[in-house]
Amino acid sequence: MTISSAIQTAQSGLKITSLKADVVATNVANSTTAGYVRRSLVVSENILGGVTAGVRSEGVARAGNEALSAERRLIGSDLSQADLLASTWNTISTRLGNTASGSGLFRIFSNFESALSNLAVSPESGSDMSAVLQAANSLVQEFNSLSDFVTSLRSDADQEIANGVDTVNSALKGIEEINAKLAKVDRTGSQAAALIDERGRLLDQISEYMPIQTVQRQSGAIDIVTTEGVYLLQSTAKLIEFTPSTVFGPEQTLASGGLSGLSVGGITITPGSSSFGAVSSGTFSALFTLRDTDLPAFSDQLDTLAGDLIARLSDDSIDPTKTPGEQGLFVDSDSSGDPGLAGRLALNAAIDPSQGGEMWRLRDGIGATSEGPSGNATILQNMQDSITSVRPINSSGIQGSYSSSELLAQFASTTGQKRISHEAILSSASSQYTVMAEAELTETGVDVDQQMQDLLLIEQAYAANARVIEIASNMIDRLMEI
Repeated sequence: MTISSAIQTAQSGLKITSLKADVVATNVANSTTAGYVRRSLVVSENILGGVTAGVRSEGVARAGNEALSAERRLIGSDLSQADLLASTWNTISTRLGNTASGSGLFRIFSNFESALSNLAVSPESGSDMSAVLQAANSLVQEFNSLSDFVTSLRSDADQEIANGVDTVNSALKGIEEINAKLAKVDRTGSQAAALIDERGRLLDQISEYMPIQTVQRQSGAIDIVTTEGVYLLQSTAKLIEFTPSTVFGPEQTLASGGLSGLSVGGITITPGSSSFGAVSSGTFSALFTLRDTDLPAFSDQLDTLAGDLIARLSDDSIDPTKTPGEQGLFVDSDSSGDPGLAGRLALNAAIDPSQGGEMWRLRDGIGATSEGPSGNATILQNMQDSITSVRPINSSGIQGSYSSSELLAQFASTTGQKRISHEAILSSASSQYTVMAEAELTETGVDVDQQMQDLLLIEQAYAANARVIEIASNMIDRLMEI
């Protein structure tokens, strides 16, 4: 090897080690950046005239593993769905309360039942009568509040769908733009690596809402298709269409046309629909399940409880002063019979002083025109017997024979079971996702310790190349002296 070739080789080595050091520095600096994939410099031997002439850079390689990333995103869609359902049912269960701690609706009903029992023992007691009225009013308010709570959750779900559609559409447009940029740059360069990382982050955003797959194109671009086979991006991004509702109540449903579904290019992708393109997982699936299935079912059961309470205390055998067929202590405020009864539950105006009624009618009867004997507890005892009697029920998924308190306990228990079930699903999905994410990180993540070791080797290689140049320079100086 000539002195000039030795210098040339060493110079190329210095250049490569410098580039490698830059790559390592970039890796370490981005070791905690979400979506960053480890880089490495691709180096090859430089041959001139059949003779080795140092080394050259072929570009920057990413350690990406598309198969692992795709599988992790699919499991991530399941995790997003499970997480939202579990958190929502935890919120519902907490708001409803439970029988173990005697909280929420069950506790309020127990207070009413206890107050009614006390008044039946002392029908002449004004304080006990006032306690019954207050407990009954609290029970009405709790039913009304729970009904409003469910309506609010459905409205929130509808708005979250709209927000998610905006997020997905924006991400699809961003990927379309990245595809165009990749077609114009060297795909072995650091700029392309950064663009592909950003595209991966956008894919992660989309996969949180719906499971997707990608199709690689020769230009470096990708197409995006749902796992059900509907294209979301094919050269250009396709707009997901959804119209949020401005009015929300029990009568607004997807089936009635009161609520919007999802569609892409005229193809329905609404989760739960009969369309081949119906999204099967992800946040969208959870939101539509809550808005159109779970929360309406919960509301129907709440209406069933309110209806049972009205029916029990409207029995004609309880109060001989009441017009046959007329409602008793609790009433449907508009008597429509439409969904949302729990939200319309009210006290009978005849016994409510705030509505112009008289509190003594609790004891003497809804239709009483004047106060009766203060010691007469017949109607009060009939009311108590009515709520403690076991009656069959088969409505809104509730089936069996219950007293009023047992029916409320069954309702709270069913809600708690749903919470536990969804938490178990979340735990399983989370474990699967963790395993897959760790496997992907092992393949594509930055191990800072390893990068530091690589940096030491780069430093040694730099020193060796510099030493070659130094020796060659000394040799040239020596020759010049001769």
